[in-house]
Amino acid sequence: MPKFTQIASNNDLKEVIKSAFDTDLEVSGAWGYTQTLATIIEKTDFPILQLEHTLASMRAYVEMNMTQEKEERYGSINLNEISREQIQEEGLIYDKVLYEITSIKEDTYALFINEYKEGYGTDGFNMNEHFKRRKEATLTRMETYWFEVSQII
Repeated sequence: MPKFTQIASNNDLKEVIKSAFDTDLEVSGAWGYTQTLATIIEKTDFPILQLEHTLASMRAYVEMNMTQEKEERYGSINLNEISREQIQEEGLIYDKVLYEITSIKEDTYALFINEYKEGYGTDGFNMNEHFKRRKEATLTRMETYWFEVSQII
């Protein structure tokens, strides 16, 4: 499995998100790799689970796509929450969330999409085989994300 580099936290998280995703979020801290490097959610107009999922998706996209060379970029990045735990420590409240992340290399994914578009509905197209090969080409990662949520709970 490829090794993805953790995103350095030497910039203002809110500014990085604005620059990379043109989105304004009331967050600070780091990218949530550990409790010490938690993403601090200061305020939200969204349901907390939705915001946490969005932030985790952003982190995965930066790691797996934006910081990779073109031939190593992943697309079709999807996250599913596997488990969550709320931890109270030193007067702060943290959500520790485990996500399953699935993705396919961008070039490979584009080939699968074209194959599907061209083959769907034709006699020679084996849909079961197509999706079997897509599944085999899919990378699956398990990643933990820490959120400090004291200000919104």
